[in-house]
Amino acid sequence: MAYLPVPRLPVPRLPVLPRPPGVPARRVRVLRDIPVCMPDGVALLTDHYIPVGAHQPPTILIRTPYGRAGVFGWLYGWTFARHGFQVIIQSCRGGFGSGGLLDPLGDEREDGLATVGWMRAQPWYGGSFAMHGPSYLGYNQWAIASETPDLAAMATQVTASNFRDAAYVGGAFALESTLIWTTLTTQMEGRLGGMAALTAPWRTRRAVLSGRPLSELDLASAGRPMPFFQDLLANHSDPASPYWRKRDFSATVGEVTAEVTMTGGWYDVFLPWQLKDYAAMRAAGRQPYLTIGPWYHADIRHGRASNIDALAWFRAHLMGDTSGLRASPVRLYVTGANEWRDFPDWPVAGTRPARWHLQPGLALSRDNPRESPPDAYRYDPANPTPVIGGPVLIGNSEPRDNRRLESRKDVLVYTSHVLAEDTDVIGPVTAELYVRSSREHTDMVVRICDVHPDGSSMNVCEGVRRLTPSIPADGDGVRRVEVDLWPIGHRFRRGHRIRVHVASGAYPRIARNPGTGDPLPFGATMYPSDQEILHSPAHPSAVILPHLP
Repeated sequence: MAYLPVPRLPVPRLPVLPRPPGVPARRVRVLRDIPVCMPDGVALLTDHYIPVGAHQPPTILIRTPYGRAGVFGWLYGWTFARHGFQVIIQSCRGGFGSGGLLDPLGDEREDGLATVGWMRAQPWYGGSFAMHGPSYLGYNQWAIASETPDLAAMATQVTASNFRDAAYVGGAFALESTLIWTTLTTQMEGRLGGMAALTAPWRTRRAVLSGRPLSELDLASAGRPMPFFQDLLANHSDPASPYWRKRDFSATVGEVTAEVTMTGGWYDVFLPWQLKDYAAMRAAGRQPYLTIGPWYHADIRHGRASNIDALAWFRAHLMGDTSGLRASPVRLYVTGANEWRDFPDWPVAGTRPARWHLQPGLALSRDNPRESPPDAYRYDPANPTPVIGGPVLIGNSEPRDNRRLESRKDVLVYTSHVLAEDTDVIGPVTAELYVRSSREHTDMVVRICDVHPDGSSMNVCEGVRRLTPSIPADGDGVRRVEVDLWPIGHRFRRGHRIRVHVASGAYPRIARNPGTGDPLPFGATMYPSDQEILHSPAHPSAVILPHLP
C-alpha cells in the first residue's frame, strides 16, 4: 500500500497583539493553581491573570485540556491581561493537575457551568464575561453558551458545536484525525509532552501502516489502549446514541444570546460544521461575524489573526469600544486570487450553481453529457486508495500536487478544458454521482483540483459519502449518490483547468471500507468492490460549483 507523507509542522512563533491607540499596556499579576470544586468533589486547577490596578475588569474564561502554562499562558493569559482583561484559564478534568479522569467532550457542560457559578461568587466578577479559544476550547464555549445569560461574547476558532460529524465525515470514520488527537492527549503530560504535537502525527502514520486491525491502532500509536478511540469504534456512529446526545450542542446554537465571532480555515477539519453553526445563528436572527482564511487546523497563522479579532470583539462587547470592528460581518480569503474580500453574509449572495458534468473520455464540462458507457475501477481495501493533502487535525493541510495519486488505477480523473477567463467559486460544493457497485457497502470520495499550466494538480476541496443499502438502487442497480464537499472560496485562473477525482478511498484520512457493512471495528474479512460511474443524459453525474460572476 502506498502512503504519501505529510510535511512537518513548523515551529510556532508567539504572536504579539497590537494595542489600540491610547491604551497603555498593563502589568499583570498571576494567581496559579486555584482549585475550583465541581459538584462531584473534583477540583479543577485554574490560573487567574489580573491586570494590575483595574477594578472588576472584564473577564475572559478559557477552559482547555492542553495545559495552562507555556504557549497557552502567554497566548491567552498574559496577552489579554495586558490589554485590561482578567483571564481565567482552567485545565479540564483529568489533565495538568486537575482531578478526575478525562472523558473527552463528556463533562464539559457540567464542569463549565460549575466554573461559571464559581466565578459569579467571586468579588472580582463584574457580572458578565467572554469565552475564547480554538478547537476543543471552542467546543467548550458551545457546551455552556445557551445556558449562560451573562456570557456576553464568544470568539471561536476552527471549532464547532458538534464533533461527531467530523469524526464520521460523510458516514466514514475519520481515522487519521481521531487517532492523532487521542495519541496527542495521551502524550501531553509525559516526559516529552512539549513535543506531542510533532510526534503524534508521526506515531499515527506508523500505526496505520503497521497492518494491525483497526481496533489495535491505538496500541500501535500510543502503546496502550485509548478509551476515547475505543469508544468511537464501539457503537457511537449513530448521532442519536446516548453517547453523543450529551456531547452534541448543535441543537442549542440558535438559543445563544452571546455575540459570536468565528474564525475558520478553508483546510480545517471542522469548517463544514462551523458554517452550520453560523447558519443556525443566522436562522435565529443573530448576526455572528465570520472570517475564513487560507489556514488549516494546526496552522499557527490563524492564532494571531483570531486573537486580533477576539480583542476587537471583546473590547466592543465588554468595554463598549466598537472602533476596532469591521463594517462587513463576513470576511473571506479567496485562494487563487490571493485576496481578502468582505461580504454581508454566507453563503455569498449572487452565486449561481453551475453543474460541471463528468463526460466520456474523462472530460469535464458544463455541457450535458451524451450517451456513453460508464467508467469503471476496482477498489481493494487490502490496498486502499491513499490521500495526498486534505484536512487533517495536526499537520500541514495546504494544497499539494496530486499527480502521483492520479496515476493510480483506482482513481478516475476528469479534467476540463483550459479556462478562458478567471472563474471564482465561493460557497458550498456538492457532487451528484450515479453509481453502480458490486457491493452494497462502499465509499465514494470526490475531490476537486486546480490544474496549473505547468501540470501540477493542486487539491482544493473534497468530500466522502459512505454508501449503505439505505441509498436505494433502480432496476439497473444504479444509485444516485450526493456527496457534500468542503466549502470553497477559490479562483480558478485563466489558463488553468478544473479537475475532479472520483475514488472509493482516502486512506488514512478515512478508514478503509471492508465492503461488509460490519460495524466498527470490523474483522479481517475485506471484499473488493467494482465501481461504475455513469455519465449520460439519464444519469448526469456532476459536481455543482457556486460560481460568483
